[in-house]
Amino acid sequence: MGKSKQTGNHKSDKKKNIAKKWKTKRRTRDLDQIHTDMKPETVAKLLHQEVDYDVTGCAQHYCLHCARYFVDLRSLKEHFKTKVHKKRLKQLREEPYTQAEAERAAGMGSYIPPKKVEVTTQPVEEDMD
Repeated sequence: MGKSKQTGNHKSDKKKNIAKKWKTKRRTRDLDQIHTDMKPETVAKLLHQEVDYDVTGCAQHYCLHCARYFVDLRSLKEHFKTKVHKKRLKQLREEPYTQAEAERAAGMGSYIPPKKVEVTTQPVEEDMD
């Protein structure tokens, strides 16, 4: 038979998908990259993309906060109600780290707690159907 590759997972859910978490095939955009995408000039480009047949849903239904494409508007609206989307919104509330903050953490200044950013779900245009 042979020994099981996965051991000790009955105690915690956190250990279950370690291999999936570190592989680059399923890698999602980092939070600081999404914060740069949330700037007004970039938002307009991402939410109103040209039709691209290589991307899911022809690149017309995009969740800005999760950096995911959806097949149609209905599935995008359903995604807005899921735990995954709500958890991502909660993660994005904290402002991303800067170089100045890294220097303060290294002892080159006094600590300033990170600021909170107001994040809400993106508006959905109904006329796309």
